[in-house]
Amino acid sequence: MTVQERKARERADRHQSIISAARTLAETEGWDAVTTRRLAEHIGYSQPVLYSHFRGKDEIVGAVALEGFAELTAALRSAVSNGTTGRVAIAALAETYVAFAGRHPTVYDAMFSLSSSLPFADTATPLPLLEAFAALLDTLGAVAGTADPEVFTEVVWAALHGLVTLTRSGRLPPQGTSHRLAVLVDRLVAE
Repeated sequence: MTVQERKARERADRHQSIISAARTLAETEGWDAVTTRRLAEHIGYSQPVLYSHFRGKDEIVGAVALEGFAELTAALRSAVSNGTTGRVAIAALAETYVAFAGRHPTVYDAMFSLSSSLPFADTATPLPLLEAFAALLDTLGAVAGTADPEVFTEVVWAALHGLVTLTRSGRLPPQGTSHRLAVLVDRLVAE
């Protein structure tokens, strides 16, 4: 391994350490606790080192969000990987989406609620976001009927996000989530 390769690997490791530390700190103490000072203390580097990787908290939140989108994509793909289609696939997709948000609320906040530098629905949209949308589209597009498959997917995604958000905020009781998902799936799939 050359010196340049070693330095590049060390930089990549340090970059990932910052992201992991931000995620851990956010999960244990909330996103307000994630500051460059706290992160620097947590990983044992100076603040200027952090700024050599990220321009600020928004970029760090964006990096955590990108990890979240990759994890969500894997979960969604796994949920429908056995060749299921129609109602079964849509139900698995919806349940997986809601379960992901419930298991990873801090990451979900980074993905959808907090300020980040990530552009959605843009030519500069990062690959993990595009892949997450594609994971939804691949399943939902098959039941879109006469609707534009991408618009249909956006609407279903918005419905799932709304259910997650309203439940997390206490506006919908969590014990009704399964029933709400069943109603949504029933309306999406006419089988």
